[in-house]
Amino acid sequence: MPLTDRERVVLDEIQNWESKLVSYEPNDFQLTYEKYLERSFSLLPEKVQSQFFSIIDTWLFHLHGIIQGSQLQMDAKERIKQSGRIFHKEIHEIEDMRSLTIDQLQYIAEQQIARHRIYSFAQGGLAGTGGTLLLGTDIPAMAVINLRAVQLIAMTYGYEINTPYEMMTSLKVFHTGTLPPRMKKDGWSLLMEELAGDNSHYFYKGKEEVTDISWIEQPVKQLLKAMVIALFRKKMIQGIPLVGMAIGAGANYQLTRKVTDLAHKYYQYRYLKAKEELEL
Repeated sequence: MPLTDRERVVLDEIQNWESKLVSYEPNDFQLTYEKYLERSFSLLPEKVQSQFFSIIDTWLFHLHGIIQGSQLQMDAKERIKQSGRIFHKEIHEIEDMRSLTIDQLQYIAEQQIARHRIYSFAQGGLAGTGGTLLLGTDIPAMAVINLRAVQLIAMTYGYEINTPYEMMTSLKVFHTGTLPPRMKKDGWSLLMEELAGDNSHYFYKGKEEVTDISWIEQPVKQLLKAMVIALFRKKMIQGIPLVGMAIGAGANYQLTRKVTDLAHKYYQYRYLKAKEELEL
């Protein structure tokens, strides 16, 4: 089916965004920082490195499953279908969402994105108060918020995430969204390669490992953020640690913004590719 003029405009916007992503050139400081992190991590025995990423992957798989099966996510899924029925009354399953226009889907997806960016901002503000419990739960909370956002964006564009293939795809979209800009282009290229293949099957046939050494920078950033917040937690303004709260809220918001931007572009592109069977 040929794309409409509006869909062609959206596709051009995605391709322009992709061109900027691929052409991104890191500066000398970023390259030095990357080499330092990789060199430091490589000092650990290979078995320890392997176990570290295996534990993170397992944790992400279980977390994804818990979120997907939660009543909160089930209710959100129903709300997505209800939103879709405003535009088209014959929407009964998530797959039926693909019958909507790109603007209608974008409107519903942006509602989910805005909501989760607010959640992330609020979570960062709470963590920024410097409380031990709140700081300790910041990383798991951010993983839940961002994984949930990716799942809801996928469902908005008609992709049910309860199959092995869709689960792995959403996890890899989440992973790519958390990467720094200089590494994000490689993650995006892998997503595009898998999208160019046969993605109609139920089981996932690609590489099942999600995290690797390229992802180590994100947990390091989270730890540095926690250290800065702890450093400023006694800097009170009228009895409130506003500096720490601003740091936490800003950092978490920017992370969710990066993840949701990439996830939205990916599922928009996938929706358009499925409609016209574009060749990459």
